[in-house]
Amino acid sequence: MAKTKTTYTAVKVIDFINAYVDNDEKKADSLKLMELMSKWSGFKPTMWGPTIIGFGNYHYKYASGHEGDAPILGFSPRKAAFSLYIFSPTEESKKLLGDLGKYKMAKACIYIKKLSDINIPVLQKLCKESIAYINKHHECGCREK
Repeated sequence: MAKTKTTYTAVKVIDFINAYVDNDEKKADSLKLMELMSKWSGFKPTMWGPTIIGFGNYHYKYASGHEGDAPILGFSPRKAAFSLYIFSPTEESKKLLGDLGKYKMAKACIYIKKLSDINIPVLQKLCKESIAYINKHHECGCREK
């Protein structure tokens, strides 16, 4: 079975942002997302793989037997758009997307050009919904005691 590429690394998040993000607006949005996701998740940002900034972690295991660890919330400031790793497959999350603002969606990844394109309180609700979903369905550092 293939090894998962998205694993925790010891790279400092601020060093990654300073080296990887060459646009001032995207850099400012990255710092704001770090602040918000840290506040909402209760975890400090860490690097996952070469380009994902993650918050907390959980263990997943699929019916296929594939398993691994992933951040509870995360984002990547890619060149074309931010990739937000915050979506959970719940009815509430699907409803919230209608009020998020300007975005594109892939399986479980939301793409935005900039923070000003979206509704931040709705982003917060999506993040909280995702944390609750992960807490309920996976072994997670976010589990309520």
